[in-house]
Amino acid sequence: MTYLDLISIENLFQAWSEFKKGKRKRLDVQIFERNLEDNLFTLHQKLRDKTYRHGNYHSFYVQDPKQRHIHKASVVDRIVHHLLYKYLYELFDKDFIYDSYSCRLNKGTHKAVLRLKKFTRKVSKNYTNTCWGLKLDVKKFFASVDHNILLDLLEKKVNNKDILWLLNQVIESFHVEKSCGIPLGNLTSQIFANIYMNELDQFIKHTLKVKYYIRYADDFLILSKNRDELCEYINILVYYLKIRLKLKLHPKKIIIRKFDWGIDFLGYIVLPHYILPRTKTKRRIFKKVKEKINSENFDQSVQSYLGYLYHANSFKVIESLKNEIWLIKDDSCKRILELL
Repeated sequence: MTYLDLISIENLFQAWSEFKKGKRKRLDVQIFERNLEDNLFTLHQKLRDKTYRHGNYHSFYVQDPKQRHIHKASVVDRIVHHLLYKYLYELFDKDFIYDSYSCRLNKGTHKAVLRLKKFTRKVSKNYTNTCWGLKLDVKKFFASVDHNILLDLLEKKVNNKDILWLLNQVIESFHVEKSCGIPLGNLTSQIFANIYMNELDQFIKHTLKVKYYIRYADDFLILSKNRDELCEYINILVYYLKIRLKLKLHPKKIIIRKFDWGIDFLGYIVLPHYILPRTKTKRRIFKKVKEKINSENFDQSVQSYLGYLYHANSFKVIESLKNEIWLIKDDSCKRILELL
């Protein structure tokens, strides 16, 4: 694809169409849409003339459940993010390993947990042998991504200097330290993260030849019947991440657990014959239900909580949650619950 093909008016309108989904009620989106054609044609001209400059970010914090620092770009910049995300996804996704589950079509947390369940069954030979899990987490991943390494990885597949110029505009629009960091909140950060961490995936799968490995964003897990083997991997991965990607493992999140004890991964506890919701997550759900009971998006939140619980063996928890809501909510909500 040429640069002019990428930034075509047709692609900009398509990027806008994808961006606006679920955001039509937001004020900044409504203001942009009032003069949609003028705004998109102006953006097209700036991209064509290479006078486009990424704007500043609006930063805020969310509790999810831990506090996260989000950086939100302007509408026009987020349209550019959608444009680049689609291009990079089509270019890079086919090179990613099968067991990378973050921000990919037909993947996600639930698929990753089911894959873990399948892997534990294989390693334990249908729960008859010992199985160990090594869970690792990159410390402050998004804040630690090195811009130069990321650009080098992009250059391996992106051969167009003008597209690389545009990618550089987005990458250099944000930093935590000099030439370091990508923002939580950018759509492009999701694909940048997968491109960056694919180096680790390839090393683990093809150099270390690990068969049972799963990654979701900066969380990853290795299974083995041999605990000592997992211990050996730790030092190797600490060294590799430091030298190749300038990343560090979170020292408090290096966890080796026996499968019989339960492996905590992506919000669920995987055990022989069972997948259970985390105790902390269950408590948080019941707390949030009480806090949001009169909010506009309460029904949507309830369906989200139930969706999480339905992917585990949690019939009693679901019934308790429904009963909790039933006691304190009005008839319209009760009718919704009857349909779930």
